[in-house]
Amino acid sequence: MTNAHIKLPGTRKAIVYLLVAAMSIILVDTANAQRISSHLQTLYTFDEDQGDTVRDRSGAGKPLDLKIQAAKGVEWKNGALVIRSSTSIVSATPATKIIDSVKRSGEITIEAWIKPANNSQAGPARIVSLSSDTSQRNVTLGQDKDMVDIRLRSSKTDRNGLPSMASPRKSLQPKLTHVVFTRDRKGTATIYLDGRKVANRHVAGDLGNWDAMHRLILANEATGDRPWIGELHMVAIFASALTESQVQQNFAAGSKPSPPKPPSLASVSASLFEHDVAPLFAKHCLECHDSAIKKGDLDLSRKTAALAGGESGEVIVPGKSADSLLWQSVSSDEMPKDRAPLSNDEKAALKRWLDSGAVYSVDRIDPVIYVHGGGSSDVWVQRLTVTEYITTIRRAVEVDIAKEAQAILPPDLRADGFRNTAYNLSVDLKHVEAYARLAEITVQRMDVKKFAARFSKSTKLSTDDTMRDHVAAMGKWMFRGPLSEREINAYSGIATTVASAGGDFEQAMAYIIEAMLQSPRFIYRVERQHDAGGSREVDSYELASRLSYILWGAPPDEALMQAADRGELQDAAKLNAQVKRMLNDPLAKDRSAEFVSEWLNLPRLRNMRPDPKRFPNWNAKLADDMRDETLAYFHDVVWKEDRPLSDLLDAQFTYATPELATHYGLKPIGNGLQRYDVSSVPGRGGLLTQGSVLTIGGDGASMVSRGLFVLDDLLRGTINAPPPCVNTTPPPTKAGLTQRGIAEQRIADVKCGVCHVRFEPLAFGLEKFDGVGVYHELDQFGNKLRDDGEVLFPGDAKPVKYQSSAELMKVLSGSDRVRESLTWKVTQFATGRPLTAADAPIVAAIHKSAQSAGGTYPSLMTAIVLSDLVQKSRPTETRHTGK
Repeated sequence: MTNAHIKLPGTRKAIVYLLVAAMSIILVDTANAQRISSHLQTLYTFDEDQGDTVRDRSGAGKPLDLKIQAAKGVEWKNGALVIRSSTSIVSATPATKIIDSVKRSGEITIEAWIKPANNSQAGPARIVSLSSDTSQRNVTLGQDKDMVDIRLRSSKTDRNGLPSMASPRKSLQPKLTHVVFTRDRKGTATIYLDGRKVANRHVAGDLGNWDAMHRLILANEATGDRPWIGELHMVAIFASALTESQVQQNFAAGSKPSPPKPPSLASVSASLFEHDVAPLFAKHCLECHDSAIKKGDLDLSRKTAALAGGESGEVIVPGKSADSLLWQSVSSDEMPKDRAPLSNDEKAALKRWLDSGAVYSVDRIDPVIYVHGGGSSDVWVQRLTVTEYITTIRRAVEVDIAKEAQAILPPDLRADGFRNTAYNLSVDLKHVEAYARLAEITVQRMDVKKFAARFSKSTKLSTDDTMRDHVAAMGKWMFRGPLSEREINAYSGIATTVASAGGDFEQAMAYIIEAMLQSPRFIYRVERQHDAGGSREVDSYELASRLSYILWGAPPDEALMQAADRGELQDAAKLNAQVKRMLNDPLAKDRSAEFVSEWLNLPRLRNMRPDPKRFPNWNAKLADDMRDETLAYFHDVVWKEDRPLSDLLDAQFTYATPELATHYGLKPIGNGLQRYDVSSVPGRGGLLTQGSVLTIGGDGASMVSRGLFVLDDLLRGTINAPPPCVNTTPPPTKAGLTQRGIAEQRIADVKCGVCHVRFEPLAFGLEKFDGVGVYHELDQFGNKLRDDGEVLFPGDAKPVKYQSSAELMKVLSGSDRVRESLTWKVTQFATGRPLTAADAPIVAAIHKSAQSAGGTYPSLMTAIVLSDLVQKSRPTETRHTGK
């Protein structure tokens, strides 16, 4: 992903890195019901004559087919390839997909069903090998007389994979045998024969030094001088270490993988519901047919209610779409009313679901989890936000370029509630030019020699291994993970170019650093991609980077990188210790402040311009004070008092400057930002009563805007856009008509009420606060204001009534739905993407874990980073979407 264009001599702009534009990762998923297939890289079966080719049947990535070099020496017979004399069965190209995947995972499994011709073969005779000759290999599974011999290259073994490990003597005999070798990231290597563990030892080091050019060979060495004679019945290679139970499962499956059984009709129907029908109902039907509204007495949100039908009787007849009133009304475009009809694809999916049995795979449809799709979401490569970029530069090279970066980098735009939403972090020419300029500024401010000395004491401008090692060490720090051979060659080549132009060591290092600062691996949170079936655990360096950017918004520090080097992040106790350490770092507090600022969109306060005639006392400083109030309040609740996040809705104190205190009607108690007890102050107390939130309603203190905020950001409710024919211009208040009165008229309107009843009553408790957050008992026309109302929690049939704003805060802070919503919001910010139905079970587990630990911000962040959302990476396909 790195390309250098170097011109010497000349200006510092001689090095130009063209940045990769925003890339998306589209998830792929495969499964095999009979055998373990997760992380499968290659699979070779010999149950049919394939001529002189052995085909890769794994379905993972590009097939790695093998060619039989001496076809006369083999025979396809009785579901096996019988090797009678010396031959090689070899891939035409390097086994890149295996090598890259194993290097990333740090794990491997080689599985083979074999029948040796005898137990006198030695060398060892190569059965399965990734190698180039008799002394250079990545891994070999071989036969040494009556033993299985394994040679595995790691950073702690030599290039020949020595010292090797072997099964006990007399363990391998001339009979059909299931042989499995596994090695996990902790270095535990195991040999299994016929499902039984026969050897176990520790093979230290990592697999990042595997040679990328080795080809895959069966039955011989690449040089043709280590032949193996016998029968091959099956060979498979995984980029993971199968567990003992998984090895036994594959042994039980036998040497002839059976084709997967066709899914049952019920499972087909359940899958259709999960991926197509539930999102369809959420989008088109539940607006009118959920537990609260139940038009026609029909509730499609709940399994039991939906199958019971409505006032017209049964609407769903499982197995018979033609007899289902639901299908009749949808296919004729009668439903949904006053909305666009379903698309042809949506109709087809609904019909298939009805005909296959109309299985509900959940008891209740929660519409919000389908807003971004019913299946797996697109996961995008994440560019560093402006804030993250500034922090990364500061942490990586100890240079502060905040002022310049904020001035010349295009601002990050808010999408789905946050500025770190990955799909919105594109790169255009302005970014490219800005990153080039910022890299130049950064290097000019650095002590290049001092920085370079951190990674090597050598100051020779050499092109030998000394420079390569220097580049590798420095690049690993800058890129938050090891460099590939190609990257080492590219950056070392800069030193060669400098040397040939008469430059010195310091110049070479400056150019290399400048190039690295413009690399996509620096500017993006780049991770290795994989296209094999199933998810994989991220490697140590990927996990270190995820932890640091989620918890700190910054790159890993030396302690975290060292833990990754030692493989400690795969140890649960050591990982927990790192997370605890990181949460005690001031950067974690800064990151949490960034979350609340993004969640509540506090930067919008800078742009507030209330009507000066209505609000003559308003000034820009009040906006700053409101922002500071909320950040200080959040810090106190979350960090000083370590309270549950839900307490943000009802803590009986706030922070204010003398000016803001006066604005709120409080008696100032000191200079600067001070803590105020508001337990006896009418209306005050909790996040919703702070000016930073109340101003969401605009000058008119809009019930719509405030209610939608509570619905969207606290209750995770959903509302469709109003039909095109509806006039959405709000009427003004007047004598005898308050904002609440206008809202009640909308709720009573047959066209508007079905939606407005869900969110406007949520703002009734805030009516006494005007557009800039001042508390009043009467509005500008002398109308008496009220703060009683009701909360209709999504999914509930009946609302919960409250009599005052204080009671509303207690209802919200005590709500499980609000607690869940806060979990979803923080998780979305942490992952940098909207969450989907596919994420819902993991988020539910995160929420349960966090709540059991007190529901605090640290407990929630701990649960997030220890979850599969962070610990695992799903298979990916890359496409470029930049400008």
